Amino acid sequence: MDIPHRQIRAAFTDEAITVYQAYEPAIAAPAVASQSFVPPFKRERMTWIKPSFLWMMYRCGWATKPGQTRVLAITITREGFEWALGHSCLSHPDSGTGQAEWKERLRDSPVRIQWDPERDPHHNVLPYRSIQVGLSGDAVARYVDQWVLGITDLTDRVHDIRQALRDGKDVADLLPAERPYPLPRELAQAIGANITPDLG
Repeated sequence: MDIPHRQIRAAFTDEAITVYQAYEPAIAAPAVASQSFVPPFKRERMTWIKPSFLWMMYRCGWATKPGQTRVLAITITREGFEWALGHSCLSHPDSGTGQAEWKERLRDSPVRIQWDPERDPHHNVLPYRSIQVGLSGDAVARYVDQWVLGITDLTDRVHDIRQALRDGKDVADLLPAERPYPLPRELAQAIGANITPDLG
């Protein structure tokens, strides 16, 4: 089956969606212990959440890059996730969007959207994209105080999958099960996602 060029794929339920972030232990350990993001996590900084596990693995190098050695799975409300999409602006203007219109939206939006090439377990580029959602200002406060339902440290699992890859094993059954996220049509249009008949 052909995968649309821009499509959100994620692990989700009727009420929640799982996103991923990677941090140094000084931030990750208190977050897991508190089940919330607490200092030294900095609310004033933009924080990027990623629904794609494999894109997160590319970004953190399977939990080997400095400052990204602890991988967290964060369960957040779908209501919050969709609020973020509805209050977002693409990091770069799409075709058909005027520069002035895009700059105004960029200035007024607390959320940034980036579509980056998806990766396979070996970090090879795939012919479709995955979403990154950057939260700032009010969006970070909502994320921390309202949306987060649970935080799980996946670092040991990440290390096991990385070792399996190094051993030449098939890791498909070890990866989180992700499926197309059913975006309302207006949100899909707002973030530049492809609208398909079953999702739009």
